[in-house]
Amino acid sequence: MITLHKFSDDFCEENYVLIALHCGLEDYALAYGLNMALKINLKRSKTDLDISNRTSFPIYEWKDKLNERNWTLIVNTSVKEEYLEVHDLFSNETSSTAYHVLPEYKDVDYLLKIEQEEDEVDSSMLDSILEIPKIITAYQIETDKLKSKQNLII
Repeated sequence: MITLHKFSDDFCEENYVLIALHCGLEDYALAYGLNMALKINLKRSKTDLDISNRTSFPIYEWKDKLNERNWTLIVNTSVKEEYLEVHDLFSNETSSTAYHVLPEYKDVDYLLKIEQEEDEVDSSMLDSILEIPKIITAYQIETDKLKSKQNLII
């Protein structure tokens, strides 16, 4: 007789806070700004976040051992140019397709994932983020309502 073990979804879920960032900064400039504003040490990961074999997303990470937090800055949008081979008026044209880590938040530029015990963001942290030049807005996303939260598994 075979014994089957089932894990509940709550057992496998990690505790994290997700902050949506709207800004016009390049990823490296935003990482630098967050490092200065929050006194953290985000660095470019050697590997990207691969959701599918079509595209990957750059990430910046830092493990804060003192406060037991893992920080991850994720670029939400990746644009891939594809060469179209059509033999007509528009031959040899390229087409751009945008892919998103969280498709339900297409307008968000970056995601800041903070793995921690608490499920709330400290308001002073959001205030510090909003003081970074060129940050338009920042707010917490309710992770329990996300349809594509599996894309955030790093």
